[in-house]
Amino acid sequence: MDSLTQRIKEKAIQLGFDLIGIAPASEAPHAEAFRRWLARGYAAQMDWLVRDPERRTDPRLVLEGAQTVVVVGLSYFTLNPPAELWSDPSRGRLARYAWGRDYHDFMIPRLRELGEFINAETRAWRKTELLNWRNYVDTGPILERAFATQAGLGFIGKNTMLIAPRFGSYLFLGEIILDIELEYDEPHAIGCGNCTRCLNICPTQALPAPYLLDSNRCISYLTIEHKGAIPVELRPLMGNWIFGCDACQEVCPWTRRYAQPSQVAFLHYNHDVAMPKLLELIALDEAAFRARFKGTPIWRTKRRGLLRNVAVALGNWGDPTALPALQKAIHDHEPLIRDHAHWAIERIRQN
Repeated sequence: MDSLTQRIKEKAIQLGFDLIGIAPASEAPHAEAFRRWLARGYAAQMDWLVRDPERRTDPRLVLEGAQTVVVVGLSYFTLNPPAELWSDPSRGRLARYAWGRDYHDFMIPRLRELGEFINAETRAWRKTELLNWRNYVDTGPILERAFATQAGLGFIGKNTMLIAPRFGSYLFLGEIILDIELEYDEPHAIGCGNCTRCLNICPTQALPAPYLLDSNRCISYLTIEHKGAIPVELRPLMGNWIFGCDACQEVCPWTRRYAQPSQVAFLHYNHDVAMPKLLELIALDEAAFRARFKGTPIWRTKRRGLLRNVAVALGNWGDPTALPALQKAIHDHEPLIRDHAHWAIERIRQN
């Protein structure tokens, strides 16, 4: 049937998205769980999640007259690095999604183009009435994974990630909220079963129970969203992760078995990008940081955040080779870098 819904789905695939589904714009299915999560303080210092949670759980409070949420997914999986590099403690580890340019620059223009396509397709039968819509890529007040499950893209795993049966969990998500009704997809009826690999592997025990994440302990939060000093007791557990963490995704059977690159080859593997040398990073001044990371997800941490993380990784490496660079870092103009460099020096000397 050549319905509007079908044409929208075909257009999304043509634009390069790997998955698309349609959900009703009603209260998110995990709204109550989200409220309990906030009440327990698991959002840590991510204040934007705490502000006006009701608006985040119901798209009808975001867009007047909202009836539909279109959800798209884009795989960011690429080839696995060589094992000898993957386990090299002198190199920093980055979450896979940060192995290339900023995904917003890819996703947002295509999502807007999809919105304009929907607008054009509906203009004829709506006559002069304009389509009312908004699009988001992890920056708007919407529980993305909750609506992705409603739209049939996948299910929420015990690591709280969206897992798509055909792609695993290495997925970017984007949404368009519309004030028209479309044909809705059915949620998946499958799940994780008895598997608890993600809970067992988490270096900082940030998953205290299935489907529950404590951001205060999560390496992804600590290395990206957290702006201050990393708690001393958690630093030795972070290994050489310097931007995000994929540990709970790497062990997931769905991801290990089914992860596949996007149809548009969004990322291209380069070991010096995916696993940069720590001693090179700790030496970056502001100009060098800008030249290397502007236009990438790592730009978000700013220099002081990245070098804070690098100092922790150097301390965990424990090699005296890092001492000269750390001695220089304790004189950095950023107090945050100085503090973590001091810690790294003491950790190396104690080994």
